[in-house]
Amino acid sequence: MDIKEYFARISYQGSYDKPDLATLTDIFQHHIRAVPFENLSMHCGESIELDLEATYNKIVKKKRGGWCMENNHLLSWVLKTLGYNVTLLGSRVYFPEYDAYTEEIDHLLLKVVLDDKSYIVDGGFGMAYQMWQPMELVSGTDQPQIPGVFRFLEDSGTWYLEKVKRKQWIPNQSVSTSHNVEEEVCRRIYLFTLQPRDIEEFRASNTRLQTAPDSLFVTKSICSLQTASGVWALVGWKLTEIKYNYKDNMDLVEIRILTDEEMEKTLKEKFNITLDKKFVPINTSRLSLF
Repeated sequence: MDIKEYFARISYQGSYDKPDLATLTDIFQHHIRAVPFENLSMHCGESIELDLEATYNKIVKKKRGGWCMENNHLLSWVLKTLGYNVTLLGSRVYFPEYDAYTEEIDHLLLKVVLDDKSYIVDGGFGMAYQMWQPMELVSGTDQPQIPGVFRFLEDSGTWYLEKVKRKQWIPNQSVSTSHNVEEEVCRRIYLFTLQPRDIEEFRASNTRLQTAPDSLFVTKSICSLQTASGVWALVGWKLTEIKYNYKDNMDLVEIRILTDEEMEKTLKEKFNITLDKKFVPINTSRLSLF
């Protein structure tokens, strides 16, 4: 870990000699605004590896993004290097279309202990359900952030993360296929336990998510990046910009369908991504990401 090279990658210029909540939050926010959540490698004929050196080379040196097992694995290395007490955790993601959580652990997140308090740090969920600050691990307490109100609920050792959504204003309704946009007030995001995990426990999931025909990541090419006011997301050919709390407790959602010719320029301008191989967009699943 070349910590100064990583900080240059995320444009972080603050202090880091003291592992405290303010520093953790600042580094975390720089990370999610610089490193996209994306699975583009899969749709360029490449595989996604869990090797830390490969992840570092991809995200830091090549200025790419990654999915949870890359983003959060790298972030755990950064935070451990800086002296934070970090534990890997595994979660099962909720899919509203099925009203169910996945059967197997398919998401990596981090627990950080500071001053005898535990925080969940997750820089690898992306889209509109990406937390913007570390969340204290307490049950039943609303934790308002710019993207919305997040909270944990605990039941018999299982923790649930959910987000209270604002109403959405979508000027171009004709291209929107969001799942129950108006009806859905609160979205469950994932469930997890506090059982410590090792990265080796995610290898099977990492492979399955890249190969299973019904995997969300096989059926959708995804790239999202948090901004100062919201989030950009490119799913297939659909480019979405969300501006949080645009007016009257309402998020502005602007959607545009790109042409193949616009893809390369958009990836560079919006997400600072330049791909080595030809990218083939895909969006054949009706599973909602918003």
